[in-house]
Amino acid sequence: MQDDAELREKAEKALKKSAVFGEDFDLDRFKIASKEVETTEKLEDLDEDTKRTLLNVGVVPSGKGRMGSLLMMDNAISHTSLYDENIELMSIHDALKKYEWLKDYSWKLVPVDTDKYTATSYLENANGYFIRAPAGQISKLPVQTCLLLGTRDVSQTVHNIIIVEEGAHLDIITGCTIKKGVEKAIHLGISEMYIKKGATLNFTMIHNWAEQIGVRPRTVVHVEEGGTFISNYICLKPVKSVQSYPTVKLEGKGAFTRLSTVAVAHPGSELDLGSRVIFNAPDTRAEIISRTITTGGKVVARGEMIGNAENAKGHLECHGLVLSDEGAQRAIPVLEANVENIELTHEAAVGKIAKDQVEYLMARGLSEDEAVGMIIRGFLDVGIKGIPEELRDEIDRVIAHIGQKAM
Repeated sequence: MQDDAELREKAEKALKKSAVFGEDFDLDRFKIASKEVETTEKLEDLDEDTKRTLLNVGVVPSGKGRMGSLLMMDNAISHTSLYDENIELMSIHDALKKYEWLKDYSWKLVPVDTDKYTATSYLENANGYFIRAPAGQISKLPVQTCLLLGTRDVSQTVHNIIIVEEGAHLDIITGCTIKKGVEKAIHLGISEMYIKKGATLNFTMIHNWAEQIGVRPRTVVHVEEGGTFISNYICLKPVKSVQSYPTVKLEGKGAFTRLSTVAVAHPGSELDLGSRVIFNAPDTRAEIISRTITTGGKVVARGEMIGNAENAKGHLECHGLVLSDEGAQRAIPVLEANVENIELTHEAAVGKIAKDQVEYLMARGLSEDEAVGMIIRGFLDVGIKGIPEELRDEIDRVIAHIGQKAM
């Protein structure tokens, strides 16, 4: 096992290491965000603009319909509340002080020297959230977390650990966003997730950034025998650059994962998104579903499945809509089979809205705006559940705006 000195040395050597994909940000142009912020006893005490910002990423300030809430402002935990004592929710710093064994989970899935973004997060001793569902615990309501950038020209460094123990079931909704007036900054988010034998984690992440924000998440998920990991990712608003490629390792027999991505690239945005699944145990299953739209930005939709165990089955589906001559879509599906008895398939397509579909709906009484909006809404619908009505209304507004541009 590597000690802290060895990890630090690795991280220091990787401080200038560029990521494999995505724009190469100069981190020296961003100061590290504050690690001390004012605490908030109740999310409802926040100003109206901030509460509206939280709602737009699925975080309910009242806590209604949630069993716990955590808010990270810049690089400090600003608020934590929990209504179910059977679930643990706290800062990762507090959790590491409370549990000596947690060191066996910290920085074990995401290498500190993956690139400059992981290296910086490690060396800054990034804070974040720790969420744990004990064995057999079935959550009836989701935990909600928000990672909020409150200062411009800074780096937000985040390190999260989630552990869902044997037979437990946990739902999480996490929103990543900015306070009003923060036009330029960078978010570095490291997440390590452990799904134990027979456990289930439903994880929904909603991004709502701004035109000069850089976003670099680094996520690895470890799924044991009979475990299930469901991931939903939504990014519908303008952003400078997002590069995300979470990896799910199916390590136990019968493990299953489904990863869904819904994203829109506006003019000036570059989205390099995707998911990778590694089948390391027999009888494992996976689905990767990607729905992306460009209204003038650039999209790279990646999907990768690596089959290392027999009787594994996986399907990869990448669909993209091009709604502007200024936009670009690229789908990159990768299937790799390293054993004989395995079944991996893919389906990829990019194009524009078919004129005959619009005409069909108009012939049944819809206006052209309504027809285009219905097609876009259906295209983006991958069955994401648990988001509040306020966010659904915001999604409808975005879709209506996209539909008008597509005309």
